[in-house]
Amino acid sequence: MQLHIPTAEIFVPDGKPEAEALARTNYLGVGAHQDDLEILSFPGILAAFGREEVWYGGVIVTNGSGSPRDDLYADFTDEQMQVVRRKEQKKAAVVGEYAFQALLDYTSAQAKDPGEHAVVEDLKAILQAAQPQVVYTHNLADKHDTHVAAALRTIQAIRELPPELRPEKLYGGEVWRDLDWMTDEDKVPLDVSAHENLQAALLGIFDSQICGGKRYDLATLGRRKAHATYWATHGVDVATGLTFAMDMTPLIQDDSLSPAAFVQGLIDRFAAEVTGRLSKLG
Repeated sequence: MQLHIPTAEIFVPDGKPEAEALARTNYLGVGAHQDDLEILSFPGILAAFGREEVWYGGVIVTNGSGSPRDDLYADFTDEQMQVVRRKEQKKAAVVGEYAFQALLDYTSAQAKDPGEHAVVEDLKAILQAAQPQVVYTHNLADKHDTHVAAALRTIQAIRELPPELRPEKLYGGEVWRDLDWMTDEDKVPLDVSAHENLQAALLGIFDSQICGGKRYDLATLGRRKAHATYWATHGVDVATGLTFAMDMTPLIQDDSLSPAAFVQGLIDRFAAEVTGRLSKLG
């Protein structure tokens, strides 16, 4: 596969031929930065872990050069950070037993540029080769520009595929904004109770981020536990860990549907639920 950035790479942890590694993929995660996949698409990682007939593959769009840094990494240049973050993502692919890990190596500016069609072309090539049933990416209400851009490029890439090659489901996961605000009818609860040790291990691999001053490991695991408890107001907990997803499948079934209009519909239904409850009880 010829990717557009010369330094881009497809890493296969178990050494299978590239085409074979991609073709076995059932679940695909597309994240903006190194460590995003382990947060937003863990349900897919979990579904495939330890199984020979089901596989998860990952794609990271950017090179991660702009991350904050402290402690051991305080004096690292952007170039040095790129090397560190690539190593960390490959380690996660090994520990999580991914089918493959693609590192597209774009800058954040390139990823956010709607005119940079090379990003879409690379994603489309991977989607064609992998043909996953389920794709996870960032949710469209995330507050990080690069995250939203990665989601939009993913939607565009899928829309450029013929209908028979498109995934069955497209989920937007939680990173820089959780999805507890969505109505219960709209959000998709995904059980991530199992393998807490694997969750901690995958998140803990990204030392450059944790040591750099952001405890993504504790925050992510804490959010999953909080969701499990606060999911139902009148029932006992049915899981010890939940992550919520935005079901963005309508956007890859109807190419005329605007992502902005889609999200506005979710916001409108949330607003109606809140104001309706206030009116009823006030």
